[in-house]
Amino acid sequence: MEKDYAAISDAQDARATELFRGHPDAMRAHRAIMQAAQEPKALDGKTTELMALAIAIAQRCEGCVVYHTKQSFKKGAARDEILDTIAVAIEMGGGPATVYGANALEAFDQFAG
Repeated sequence: MEKDYAAISDAQDARATELFRGHPDAMRAHRAIMQAAQEPKALDGKTTELMALAIAIAQRCEGCVVYHTKQSFKKGAARDEILDTIAVAIEMGGGPATVYGANALEAFDQFAG
C-alpha cells in the first residue's frame, strides 16, 4: 500500500510544533544544530541533505527519511541522485536500509509529482 508522504510530512510538522510548545529550549537547540549542520560551507545544501538522507535510511528513521527526502527535493536533487544516495545507505545500513531506501524513493517520486 502506497503511503501519502505529504500527509506524513504535515503530521510530523504538527507534532514538532507540539514539541516546540512543550519544550521550546530543547527544540530551539535542535533547530540550531540542524541549521549549523546544513549551512553551506565546503558542501552545498543539496549535498548535505543527501548525506542526511543516507544516514536517515541507514538508521531506519522513517520521519527523518521523509524530512530529508523532501528537503533534498526542495534543494534540487534529481531522482538519480536519490538512487545513488540510497545505494550508499544500503552499503552502510545493510538489508533493512533497502526497505527504508525504497520508502525514500517512493517519497521522492510523490514530492516530485
